[in-house]
This record gives sequence, C-alpha cells and structure tokens, in this order.
Amino acid sequence: MRLLFLFLLAAPAAAADWPAMPTVVYQPSHQSDTGENYNEALTADAYAQYAMQTEPLYTEHKVWSYFQPGLHHADKGTNTLKAHTTAVEDGKISGYAWELKRANALRPDFFIGLHNNGGTGRHAIWGYIHDGDPMEAANRRLSDILIEEIARATDLENRGTHLDSSAGRNDYRCAATGRLAFYSIDENVNRAPYRVLLEIGDIDRSRAFLLDEKSRQAVGAAVKRGLKRFLESK
Repeated sequence: MRLLFLFLLAAPAAAADWPAMPTVVYQPSHQSDTGENYNEALTADAYAQYAMQTEPLYTEHKVWSYFQPGLHHADKGTNTLKAHTTAVEDGKISGYAWELKRANALRPDFFIGLHNNGGTGRHAIWGYIHDGDPMEAANRRLSDILIEEIARATDLENRGTHLDSSAGRNDYRCAATGRLAFYSIDENVNRAPYRVLLEIGDIDRSRAFLLDEKSRQAVGAAVKRGLKRFLESK
C-alpha cells in the first residue's frame, strides 16, 4: 500500500516535467545552391514562418544562417558533409554549426528541420530521425505525426520516417555509433530531446508545388497541427 501511495505521488511530478509552453526551434534549410531558378532556402523559410504564425503559439524560434556574415557555407552546403558542418575555414565556423549553437542556447524541447529532397522522382514527404538516438522511438512517433499531417493537407505522398544513416550520404558520422548521420539531428550536437528533419517535396518533381504560396502555407500550418497533436497525445 505504501508503494502504491508513493507511485501516486510521483505520477503528477512526472507529468509536470512537460513544460506548459514548450520551446520549439525551426531550422529551415539555408541552401540556395539547389538548381536553376530555384532556392530551397526561401521555400523552407516560408514553411517555418507559416508554422510560427499558426495557432497555438508556443515559445518558437528560427535558426537560419542565410545572410549571416562571418560564416562559411552560410547559404549553401549539406548537413551530411564534414566540410560543410564541423570544419572551420579561416577561423570561421559553418552555417550549420552556427545554427546549432544558437539552437542549443535556446534550450528547445523540439527541433524541426525543414528541407526539400532531390533526385527522388517522387512528389512526396519523408521524415528523418537520428540512428541510435536514446529518444529514437519518441522521435519516430513525432516524425510520423508531422508527415501524416502534411500529407493530409497536401497531395504529397507519405514516404514514412527513416533513420538518417539509411540515406547513405557523404561523410559526416555520429560520434557515438560511427554511422553516417545528419549533423543537425545528431544528439551529440543537438541538445533538444525531440529532433526531426523533414524532406518536403522533391526540388524537380515538386517544383510547382514548392513555389506555390498556398502550398507553403498548408505545409507550415500542418507542421503546427502535427506538433499540437503530438503534445496532446503524449
């Protein structure tokens, strides 16, 4: 009976650990080197702006190195290449490193990367989580909800949630597992407990969709609905 009493006392304390006003950080892609007559950074930034404007409003921030001086690869590059992430060039850190430094300073509960895919031939949406992450199951659930909401709000095909290592891109590796990874959602770099990266559309196959402002707004609003749904079901 004493054990049951102690358990009941502990339960509200555990629930109280979840903040009433969670802190959310959006990281729109800063890549402008994404093909002729297309700038992924501007599309990704629009997603973040529309998400932040959609109710409910949390404590929300954007980290975006686009136009930031004193950095290398501030408006180009990939988060799967060491030269574009962890490397220091002429005393300058990368755009990705700057974004993650700012994100960590905000101590977010959620980190949502917003990007476009390329070379897939599919008009679709993909979610990515970090391979080997202690929060892998919870992050998969968050990613599943976010991409489901976006697919419902648009005509994008839901291609599911994947481990970042499965992309097999370039040479950035997780320090803990040694497997290929996405720098921005690696738990050794990013301190947010919930971290997902969304690849929204394909820059060639989905070009008209990506440039359409109503579609951008629909994606941003769907991200917020997904986050709200996740929080309410936790």
